[in-house]
Amino acid sequence: MYRLNLPQYAIKIVSRNGKSVIFDVLRRKYVNLTPEEWVRQHFVHYLIDCKGYPAALLANEVELLCGQKKLRCDSVLYDSNARPRMIVEYKAPTVAITQQTFNQIEVYNLLLKVDYLVVSNGMQHYCCKMDYERCSYAFLKDIPDYAVL
Repeated sequence: MYRLNLPQYAIKIVSRNGKSVIFDVLRRKYVNLTPEEWVRQHFVHYLIDCKGYPAALLANEVELLCGQKKLRCDSVLYDSNARPRMIVEYKAPTVAITQQTFNQIEVYNLLLKVDYLVVSNGMQHYCCKMDYERCSYAFLKDIPDYAVL
């Protein structure tokens, strides 16, 4: 797989039915190992191990309903009252982060109204803090530690 701009962790990869699968600590099961999943697993471990995010407040593949349409957030951070606080969108390392990526996460945020939007392809990471009172957002230099959210 790709070398990412994220810390290494104790990766668990096995082969099942001729396909590589990687252990997802949040879903507590092995999932297909795709380039995007490689980024997701590294980023989730980065949030937990380096930024202090509680694994119990993170979820992967969160399904949203928009009318009859089903959407799926890559990862969502909740607060202790189960209120969504952050949406994270992942792309494969070979996929450039573009305005279309931000448009995608913005659609999810129309439903969740979180405080932070994060986008990563494993090489580049962007974080926006939302300001709903001013109808604006600000890009942060780094992903905030959980303690300062």
